[in-house]
Amino acid sequence: MQADSIVLGAGIVGVSVAVHLQMRGRSVLLLDRRGAGEETSFGNAGLIQSEGVMPHGFPQGLGALLRYARNDRIDMHYHLTALPRIAPFLARYWWHSRLDAYRSIGRAYAPLIATSIDEHADLIRRAGAEALIEKAGWYRAFRTDAELEAATAEAEWVQREFGVRHARLDRTEMIGREPGLAPVFAGALHWTDPWSIRDPGALVVAYRRLFESLGGTVITGDAMQLSAGTTGWRLPVSGGTLEAREAVIALGPWAGDLTQRLGYRLPLGVKRGYHMHFAQPEDAPLRHWVLDAERGYMLAPVERGIRLTSGAEFALRDAPSTPIQIDRAEVAARELFPALGARSDPAPWRGARPCTPDMMPIIGAAPNHEKLWFAFGHAHHGMTLGPSTGRLIAEMVTGETPFIDASAYSPARFG
Repeated sequence: MQADSIVLGAGIVGVSVAVHLQMRGRSVLLLDRRGAGEETSFGNAGLIQSEGVMPHGFPQGLGALLRYARNDRIDMHYHLTALPRIAPFLARYWWHSRLDAYRSIGRAYAPLIATSIDEHADLIRRAGAEALIEKAGWYRAFRTDAELEAATAEAEWVQREFGVRHARLDRTEMIGREPGLAPVFAGALHWTDPWSIRDPGALVVAYRRLFESLGGTVITGDAMQLSAGTTGWRLPVSGGTLEAREAVIALGPWAGDLTQRLGYRLPLGVKRGYHMHFAQPEDAPLRHWVLDAERGYMLAPVERGIRLTSGAEFALRDAPSTPIQIDRAEVAARELFPALGARSDPAPWRGARPCTPDMMPIIGAAPNHEKLWFAFGHAHHGMTLGPSTGRLIAEMVTGETPFIDASAYSPARFG
């Protein structure tokens, strides 16, 4: 089976790459071992974070590190047995999170984040997926005045630097918007511009259907079998072999497995995360996406009820689940939102976010191979940046001038 392009990975990034290549006249094969949007893209909080110009940094300062070392938090958990393997990644992550470096990274990251709403809007319209989208922003609730003041100062800096809008609400104003919240918080910040998604997995499926309507083909197969051929790339699948002039690796947390086979040593890590669904109360349902900022979990009113999402778990990607953060988060969530209903999933869902130590994705041409492209490492912002990454890669592949300068995200930055 022959095509111009093979895209490996059918999460939000891979599907978006496939759509944009197909729209530019390429014949595209989209390959995954599972269906579209059934891995990391399925289980996130469902935000298109146009405000997310500052990526999630590593805690700084001895006091913060000691608090996290106790390993009793919701926003971060680690496997002690994994530390010898993941310590080099964590050390580089900490180094890049120092204030001056972190703000420089934010300035490089912001142009990509700034495109997220417009690029999603185009695909949402083409896919007829408007019913999945809410356009009311999201809220960070703070339990103490001190944390609210610190976050407000940071939000004001972000607004001055990048033009990202926010509003500050006191406790009474926030409860007016969410009557079911208990008065256990001091106030909230409302990021007004982001969109939210009532079913993230369904949005990826809608984009996949758009891809197929444009003439693209979805194939089930093992991306790890990719190899260089005489005129491009080849991959064995059931019943034959796929051949294409170019290949795009968009495998999320599995991208390192394939790139390592191809001779690359990229500093990739993972942050695992969990979610659990709870029933919505009928009399005072949760209306908006709310982050309990000092506890580190989010409540999201999605199609299946209220999705509670945990923070980051530092562990080996395929280690057994340890959803202790969900148990801790449920206790805190019932303090904040007492009407939270019963659990509705048999067990917590687990996924893995693909991360780089400098907190920016890897988008661009593979340094040592012709016609091979990388599109992974989006950490917490994969859902946000899928369509923007898809457009960038498609423009690079087809020789167009990229719509933003993507040099900061090049694989070549790692040598």
